[in-house]
Parts: sequence; C-alpha cells; structure tokens
Amino acid sequence: MDRNRDLSGSAGTAKASRNDPPARPGHIHRGLAQVDMGVATPLGGRAAADGGQREGGIRTRLYQDGSLVKENFPVDEISDHLGDDSDCVVWLDLCAPDREQLGIIGTEFGLHALAIEDAIHETQRTKIDRYKTHLFLSAYSARIDEGTGELVSHEIAVFITPHALITVRKDPAFDIEPVVERWDASDDLVHYGVSFLLYGLLDYLVDGHFRAVESLDEAVEATEDELFDARRGAIENVQRKSFQLRKSLVLLRRITLPMREVVNSLLRQDLGIVPEPMAPYYRDVYDHVIRATEWTESLRDLVTTIVETNLTEQGNRMNLIMKKVTSWAAIIAVPTAITGWYGQNLPYPGFAKESGLITSATLIAVFAVGLYVLFRRKDWL
Repeated sequence: MDRNRDLSGSAGTAKASRNDPPARPGHIHRGLAQVDMGVATPLGGRAAADGGQREGGIRTRLYQDGSLVKENFPVDEISDHLGDDSDCVVWLDLCAPDREQLGIIGTEFGLHALAIEDAIHETQRTKIDRYKTHLFLSAYSARIDEGTGELVSHEIAVFITPHALITVRKDPAFDIEPVVERWDASDDLVHYGVSFLLYGLLDYLVDGHFRAVESLDEAVEATEDELFDARRGAIENVQRKSFQLRKSLVLLRRITLPMREVVNSLLRQDLGIVPEPMAPYYRDVYDHVIRATEWTESLRDLVTTIVETNLTEQGNRMNLIMKKVTSWAAIIAVPTAITGWYGQNLPYPGFAKESGLITSATLIAVFAVGLYVLFRRKDWL
C-alpha cells in the first residue's frame, strides 16, 4: 500500500506518523453538509420502505441521556448535537464511501490520515490501531454460503471516538440491520454510549464467526461419514470437500485469530473505551473469540487428518486391486504353463493321444480351482 499519497480533506497527510496528532478543528464544521443531506426520521419510525437505510448509503443515530432520541437525521446536524451536549453519542454509518466523503468526515472528526487510508482500501487485516484522538478498528463478518458451502466475508472499518462511532462498510452486502436490532434489544446499556455501540457490533461479528465455525464443523462431520464410502467417485468427492473446507478454515482463521488481540486491547483500562460495568460484556465476547479460534484450529487439524486418511485409503484400495490383479494373473498363468508344456514338439507321456488332452485339462482345472480357493481364503479375491 502506498503510504506516501496525499489524502484530500483528511486530518493530515499520509507521511505523518501514527504518533503525530492530526489537525483537528475546535468545532465540527458545516463541511459535513457536503457528505449528505437527508431528512430526519422521527423516533420510532423508519425512512421509507428500505428498513431505515438512507439514500447514498448513509445512516445516523443520536443517543442522549441513555435513550435513542433521533435517527436518520442529516449529517450536517452532527456538529450541532456534539457541540451542544457532551453527553450525546452519535452513530454514523457509511456504505462504500468514496475518498472525498471520507476526507470530509476525517477533517470534521479529526481522524488520522493513515486510518482514513486503511478505511478506503480493502482487504485490511483484522486489527485495532490507536491514535491520539480516536481508535481505528478493522474487522470482518463471516458466514457460510448455503449454496456453495464456501466462507463469505465482508469487511468493515470502525472509527471510535469518545462521543461517536463511525462505521464504514466496504461492501453493501454487509447488512448493518442486525447490529441495529441488537442495540435496540439492549436499551438498558444505552447510557454507556460508544462502549455500548461498539459492544453490539463486536458481539454481532463474533457470533457470526461462531456460527460459521459450527457450519464448518457439520460439514467436516459429513465429510468424515463419506470417507469410507465404497461407491464410485466417493474418493474424489471427499478430496474436493476436504480442500474446500481447508480453504474456508484458513480464511476463517485469518479473521478470528486477530480478534483475540483486538478485544483484549479494548479491555485495557488506559484506552478508556470500556467502563467497568461494560467489562463483563466484553469479556464474554473475548471468551467467544477464544472458543471460535480454538474450534477453528481443531477443525483444521481434523481436516488435515481426513486428507491424510483419504490418501491412506486410496493406497489401501490400490493395494487391494493389485492383489486381485496378481491373483488372477497367477490363476491364468497355470493353464498357460500347462498348455505350453503339452504344446511342445518333443514326445511326452500322452503325446498325440486322447489321454494327453484329458490329463492337461484336468491339471488346468485342478490348479486353477486350487489357486482360486487359496486366494479367497487369504482374502486376495
């Protein structure tokens, strides 16, 4: 990633270090009006028939005194709410914004240029970065596609300030509505502000990781059941599923493993993000992250075992086929040797006589049947 490019409208340039304070205005300006102009939605209502989703992929909420007081209001009103009452908490959601929109948001909220750049570019690793005025979180949702059985992930970037949570969904397929429903279902925690909003988002993400692991576990069990299937094409089917599962588990591990450090960092007291009453909720999320990570690791080992067992089973079946072919070759070799003996031109007992034919036919039958019975007893046929 090119860290040397200038970000128009961002809080500083990309050449600044992470420890340098970004240029933050003393008050949020009206530049937010350039991002989006919308119509406020009264509390308890939704914006039209799209489930509360604003045009342009922008959504807002205002919490005050432990209650949701307004949502889907114009973005340029954020400055009024944060300037009038320090107890207000704002949630701003952007879906696939362009560089100009993020530049304006970065200037108004004092976001660091490097964090803005990470929010613009996709395929960031799961992480949390600390800046002077805010935190930056990069994470992924995960689910198993029912049609293909593959792991599907969607990236989200989060800016965490003392009085605002800014979510940047890099893919419109990331559905933010389940997160909002979790917030609405836990209204007793609303007065904890940004910590409450961040907990709802992390809980949704980690629960998705856990459900993905459960689905992969069921797929692994189904693959195990097919491991010793003797039907035609079973070996190829197990091999294909095993490699697909391993690919999904590797991707899921890249998503879940760093989440352990992310949640653990948020629990640090020096960050001041998680108050003591919210700490048990974050520790619960941390416990789910640990379980999902360990489950993913165990499934990776199990899939590796399935692949190795499948290869061993292929070797065993090949050995069985070779034994059968060798046994039939030995049986066929008997009449070949006898007929070859009786086909020589030199005189021998029974030469040119009917008794020679009877003797050779009897020897062929006796030896062939004898070898067949012997090989069957040894389970070679």
